[in-house]
Amino acid sequence: MMAFAHNNSWNPESWKNFPAVQQPRYPDAVALEHALGELSQLPPLVTSWEIESLKSQLADAAEGKRFLLQGGDCAEMFDECRSPIIAAKLKILLQMSLVLTHGGGRPVIRVGRFAGQYAKPRSDEFETRGDLKLDSYRGDLVNGLEFHHHTRVPDPHRLIDAYSRSALTLNFIRSLVDGGFADLHHPEYWDLDFVQHSPLRLEYQNITREIGQSLRFMETLAGAPVHEMRRVDFFTSHEGLVLPYEQAQTRQVPHRQGWWDLSTHMPWIGYRTAVPGNAHIEFFRGIQNPVGVKVGSGTTETTLLEIIHALNPTNEPGRLTLIHRFGAHEIAKSLPPLIDAVAKSNARVLWVCDPMHGNTQTVTMNSGPQAGVKVKTRKFAHILAEVEQAFEIHKQKSTVLGGVHFELTGENVTECTGGARGLGDDNLAQAYRSRVDPRLNYEQSLEMAMLVARRLDR
Repeated sequence: MMAFAHNNSWNPESWKNFPAVQQPRYPDAVALEHALGELSQLPPLVTSWEIESLKSQLADAAEGKRFLLQGGDCAEMFDECRSPIIAAKLKILLQMSLVLTHGGGRPVIRVGRFAGQYAKPRSDEFETRGDLKLDSYRGDLVNGLEFHHHTRVPDPHRLIDAYSRSALTLNFIRSLVDGGFADLHHPEYWDLDFVQHSPLRLEYQNITREIGQSLRFMETLAGAPVHEMRRVDFFTSHEGLVLPYEQAQTRQVPHRQGWWDLSTHMPWIGYRTAVPGNAHIEFFRGIQNPVGVKVGSGTTETTLLEIIHALNPTNEPGRLTLIHRFGAHEIAKSLPPLIDAVAKSNARVLWVCDPMHGNTQTVTMNSGPQAGVKVKTRKFAHILAEVEQAFEIHKQKSTVLGGVHFELTGENVTECTGGARGLGDDNLAQAYRSRVDPRLNYEQSLEMAMLVARRLDR
């Protein structure tokens, strides 16, 4: 295994001396350097003080004082950078955080998988249809979904397009939040269409009514409005997969030490790239951001401890979040040994459950224009079962499960089965829109939040 460089030799390009996987193969090196040069001169998407604020809050979550809600699309798409879609994502995350705060009795950290989640790792480097073999679709950051040579060739200009759409998304979200969209005095403004017909309608409306009554009571006692309740913090996250993109937005800032990845508040290292001695670990060990790491059934105790030591050698609170994703049928076997190893090392980490990625199945569409096509789906019952087991395992181990991580959308899609309405495989064809992984729809997402809140209240 390749040893890491000494801390004093780290720089934003040192990752290039290490094995790098899941990286696009750009055929035009000159065009790539031109795009990266332009990207490195553009304004940052986030600020160092926002990053420091998130890190402090994540440290609280590791001690059970806060709870992390991380959620959004599996992969954002350029053609969905539209105000109704962005607002719907914001609404469902606000609703979920409201439910979790009400049920769990602790502040919720809202971290969206948006404003940068444009790249996805792939199991196969190429996709073959008939006699044609092309690069696999790696997300809009890299290439296009359409199965043609000119769209599947990695295009460096997409790095600039991704930055631009991330900036537009962030700007719109900040405008909504600063303009009172997230005002807790009016949670009814966040209602999505489902509230009119969902089996959860009354429960959600009771929660919003109780919160409104509590706010009015507090303001009556104080004799003034509670202005802090008119806006909330929102942070961004994405998988830091394409290292040239991350490097181009990494820089030093005035009055603060070190290097900051200013493309997002919280990048994470995916399960496929969380390997000691590789380029992703080398890059992310040198930035000041809080960093997440996806942990799965193939992660050994030794590997995990090596990753922890590389990314957080000073044991800084809030620096490292371990996002475990095993699947409902694997978590009971695979998670406890990792918890024991981390506890024995006295490492400070935030444990978060991602119940999505380990519960993916493939089914064949049996109706609609996609009849006969195989698609990915997930069962609501399996997702919930993994969350329930995660809470129980951490409780038995006297550790804190400090957050959840969901792939979800604020739209009425039919990509995951189950939930209060009992969606089945026959319903998938109604509104299956994901180009990569299946997401919880708005109703399933809120139902999941209600069930998690009940667990937090125990």
